Amino acid sequence: MNRTKIVSVDTNTVSYGDIGFAPVEALGDVTFYDVLTPEELEEAAKDADILLVNKAEVTRALVEKCLHLKYVGTYSTGFNNVDVTALKERGIVASNVPGYSTSAVCQHVFALMLMFAGKTDKYSASVSSGDWIKSGTFCYFPWAMSEIYGKTMGIYGYGNIGRAVADVAKAFGMNVIVHTRTVPVNCPYELVSADDVFARSDFLSFHCPLNEHTRGIINARTVALMKPSAVIINTARGALADEEALASALNSGKIAGACLDVLSAEPMRADCPLYGAKNCVITPHIAWGPKETRERLVEMVAENIKAFLNGTPQNRIA
Repeated sequence: MNRTKIVSVDTNTVSYGDIGFAPVEALGDVTFYDVLTPEELEEAAKDADILLVNKAEVTRALVEKCLHLKYVGTYSTGFNNVDVTALKERGIVASNVPGYSTSAVCQHVFALMLMFAGKTDKYSASVSSGDWIKSGTFCYFPWAMSEIYGKTMGIYGYGNIGRAVADVAKAFGMNVIVHTRTVPVNCPYELVSADDVFARSDFLSFHCPLNEHTRGIINARTVALMKPSAVIINTARGALADEEALASALNSGKIAGACLDVLSAEPMRADCPLYGAKNCVITPHIAWGPKETRERLVEMVAENIKAFLNGTPQNRIA
């Protein structure tokens, strides 16, 4: 009996050797690749029954070359890189992995926020450079710190991660306001308009999908609504921001800062407007990256494949 041929790409974006793929390997004959060019991807995937991707583009052209393809699985929640229409036309099932990174992304939001508010990175670097040894007093305050207690936390998007961030913000004693296109049932927080969430937030954290409604939602008009003391946090999708407009707002002091884990082009380009922007903290799309989170991701990818092979596909996007 022929075993299912599985091709898994983008391996080095999921593991740098610290986690394994045994749950996936148990389900068929698996060939692993790191990041491939589009041409290399076509060659690697042409005979696959199942294709697993993280950020690789599953285009119509690729789908047309993969004559045996029956299923596409993503190592991610987002699937902007997958041509869902082309898959549906061929009757190819596709699934994503929702919810696997909720705790990790929530953790990263507050890691960024607390570092920005407490300037812990600057103080740690100062101590490492010997400044405390030279200090004439037991403490020193060259960088102004602020409390997050009592501040207003705006949540743009109220899915799993948005809810988790809202609850943690409440635990910190913050005032939580929420903007979401789909009105939630029994939301314990004040629901506000898009303009109000920009205008009222001291910290504004984005947890919405990237679509025609949200692309470029952080722009010159919306940033102009914000307090000069406000800070934007984006761990969702880089293209939510007009990066030129955001960089301009930061460099001119229209807002106090931005904490970003995502950019519109990744890896970052040398000409990215936010590279070196004033009071802009950037991490390299790692909010989802704790080891436990990636292990959970691989398990859930395998569960999606099992469900498909059993004729009961789950978490379908196509």
